[in-house]
Amino acid sequence: MLTRRNFVLSAAATTVAAPALAAPTIVRLPRKFWPQEVNVNPDLPAGQIHVVKDDYYLYWTLGNGRARRYGIALGDQGRNYTGVLTIRRKAEWPSWIPTQNMINLEPELYGPYRNGLPGGHPQNPMGARALYLYEGGRDTYYRIHGTPQPWTIGQSFSSGCVRLINQHVEELYSLVPVNTQVFIF
Repeated sequence: MLTRRNFVLSAAATTVAAPALAAPTIVRLPRKFWPQEVNVNPDLPAGQIHVVKDDYYLYWTLGNGRARRYGIALGDQGRNYTGVLTIRRKAEWPSWIPTQNMINLEPELYGPYRNGLPGGHPQNPMGARALYLYEGGRDTYYRIHGTPQPWTIGQSFSSGCVRLINQHVEELYSLVPVNTQVFIF
């Protein structure tokens, strides 16, 4: 069983500009959340994504005991998935429509957007790229996507999903093919 103890972690420094979607602010990410290549369990095959929720990291395995690590934000307690999913679809600048459950739980926040937001809209929470996660051929409505709120990295914030700053999700998107397995624990 894969656990976060299987990962050997390291760190690198960063300062990152906020994406074009957001106001022109500078966001200082803690150095541990900047993308970097790290050592992981050498038994992990290349081409998988592992999300370690307790540490706010996503790993793209490279093989030979190496992975590309990204800092992430997650949903609030009880709004996260645990298990193995598969990426079945990818989108650049995806549109967004809140689920009915999101509207029911927080009508004042999500109700005004019940008809959705187009890709690239400054308030679209999907950001620059999205990887759509499925289980057994069924869309889970759980995603790996960008965020126009880079200051949330390293936190449990919002209605769910795994979020990276836009520049980081653009890099990950370019590396990850459809049908990639995603392990979330």
